[in-house]
Amino acid sequence: MKKKIHPKYVHCVITCACGNKIETRSTVEKVSVDLCSKCHPFFTGRQKIVDSAGRVEKFIRKYSKKKATKPKKKKKSD
Repeated sequence: MKKKIHPKYVHCVITCACGNKIETRSTVEKVSVDLCSKCHPFFTGRQKIVDSAGRVEKFIRKYSKKKATKPKKKKKSD
């Protein structure tokens, strides 16, 4: 292997939004994540809507029932 081309492999702390901390090793010292195995719906069995960048609201706005509007009448030109 060539020397001085590989990144340093250091102890890393991964912090979840729920407050869970996981210690491991990585090339980065600190990592922040939104979901981990303690709060992810697949592992907990509880349903939780995971919204990233407002996608749930965007979906609801796009596919919600809109009020029916009357079409505009065209003016006759003589």
